[in-house]
Amino acid sequence: MKSYVIAANWKMYKTPSQVQGFVSDFLKLYTPSDSTDAIICAPFTHLDRLQSALKGSEVKWGAQNVYTKAEEGAFTGEISVLMLSDLGCSHVIVGHSERRQLFFETNETINQKLNTVFKAQLTPIFCVGETLQERGQNQTLQVIQKQLEEGLKGLESFAKTQPLIIAYEPVWAIGTGKVATPAQAQEVHASIRQWLVTHLGEQAAKAIRLQYGGSVKPDNAAELLSMPDIDGALVGGASLDPASFKAILEAAVNQPARA
Repeated sequence: MKSYVIAANWKMYKTPSQVQGFVSDFLKLYTPSDSTDAIICAPFTHLDRLQSALKGSEVKWGAQNVYTKAEEGAFTGEISVLMLSDLGCSHVIVGHSERRQLFFETNETINQKLNTVFKAQLTPIFCVGETLQERGQNQTLQVIQKQLEEGLKGLESFAKTQPLIIAYEPVWAIGTGKVATPAQAQEVHASIRQWLVTHLGEQAAKAIRLQYGGSVKPDNAAELLSMPDIDGALVGGASLDPASFKAILEAAVNQPARA
């Protein structure tokens, strides 16, 4: 049985001193389930606090970014996979649209980061998505296929044998309150799944979990997660509140079992 995966992306919110309170409140509400994985991806400054606060729980934690190559070296201001592994991280977000749009990360840069994360045996949450202009020009599927092709170039053996999560996040829906309709999201997820079948084979395509991200909230999570190719959610603002994040996890737990 394939489990759903709900990941919080705290972005640049909260302070390290707020981590313990959030985790304490969240764990009082949260009931672990074999059908759904819970992950919190937080700023680098919070990861040590998360490691301590979540120790012994079923909740995993991860980072929002990583340096492209080396495990250590003279790269002022960067964070390596070795550091993340030592902090107990299991997942790393790679290629989020805010990294692409605001920090000019290219598909080549993202490919290097995916390679680094795979080699460290951490699980990448590989983000893809189109802008509003690209959607308006009916380029959505072409843009995402290019992101997949260039992002996973040369990494096919990793993608076939190691855990991988792909998050479809339409850029126009991130932090805007706009949400792709379930039908729009399903269309893109189905296209991603078919691309994976063609390039990695049916077994790998079935094992890779596909998340939807972009203004996911408790009141729309269940309908989105009911779509056949949506295996989870990457949650931004709604993950900052323990009750809200728990409600989205509950929406996944209440879905029928998925083969």
